[in-house]
Amino acid sequence: MTVGSIAKYPTKSAAEKAVAGMMLRVNADSPSHLVEVPKFGAVVDRYELEELPRRHTTRASYLSVLKNHIKPKWGDSPLDQIKPAAVETWLLGLALAPKTKQHIRGLMRTIFQCAERWELLEMGRNPIDRVRVKGGTRRVKRPGILTEAEFWKLVSHIPERYRTMVLVAQCLGLRVSELMGLQWTDFDFERGTVLVQRSVVHGRVEDVKTEYSSDHLPLDERLTKLFEEHRESSVGRDWVFANPRTGKPYHQEEIQKKHIRPAGEKAGISFRVGWHTFRHTYRSWLDQTGASMGVQKELMRHASIQTTMNVYGNAVSDSKRTANGKVVEMALKQPKPYLSIAEIQALIA
Repeated sequence: MTVGSIAKYPTKSAAEKAVAGMMLRVNADSPSHLVEVPKFGAVVDRYELEELPRRHTTRASYLSVLKNHIKPKWGDSPLDQIKPAAVETWLLGLALAPKTKQHIRGLMRTIFQCAERWELLEMGRNPIDRVRVKGGTRRVKRPGILTEAEFWKLVSHIPERYRTMVLVAQCLGLRVSELMGLQWTDFDFERGTVLVQRSVVHGRVEDVKTEYSSDHLPLDERLTKLFEEHRESSVGRDWVFANPRTGKPYHQEEIQKKHIRPAGEKAGISFRVGWHTFRHTYRSWLDQTGASMGVQKELMRHASIQTTMNVYGNAVSDSKRTANGKVVEMALKQPKPYLSIAEIQALIA
């Protein structure tokens, strides 16, 4: 078997660690009591070979955590010598947000679950199950939410080419990767629906974030009209939001950097506006319309929808359409302009 290049493993020690992970895979059928307790780094290497998610952005995120945090600290530790108290103390000392620490804990727990399945660790002895991360489920910073007035003030400073993207993001609550992944074949204008089924990140086409993210969303008549107008001037036959120079989806980071954030500053908005601001705002506006939690979870397509559905049941299509329509009205209804002093004086006269 080829271990890898010298560039990837520049030292004998690095190569031996990589071989250890490969040996675990080769000797998968060996009884656990005949195999020397492996180093955690070897288990991580096997996890990278067999278990990493296929989605590119998720893989990149996991590999970054493994390389920068988990392997340097625990790679040389025997699997059975990693204890909950030591992991908890280590996480506490990391200069990272609680939510990031929770992600690190979750990845370590997953790797130990693999070790149990591979019979390298006794079942039920996952030490990470006992590790706590204080505040791991809380946001350090509250997400920014736009009012209707702020949204339209922001939109007025965004160039026309990108304004439709922002309006659609606000009307449907899409993640920006899902927005860039829209194709015209996803639309059923007769039935008034659009199917969210792919994402595009850095020009790479991928699946959506979770199985719950793929779903049909209602298309309000006003939003349908916006899409029809956009299609007449669209340069791409396949992609809804295609870069005129390449015919492929835009890179969303550049639009955020060059247009959305500067527009937020010009509009005098007190927080940094980004693509995800519109998703947070969509969720907040749904709440303002009085939409039930069941409908909100369906329209947001959250992975935690199962818990909600145990209480509320499946939201009916009419309820989703009504709730979404109210948000579209908020997003597409331009505010009435203020009267000038001269106009007020003329009315009084």
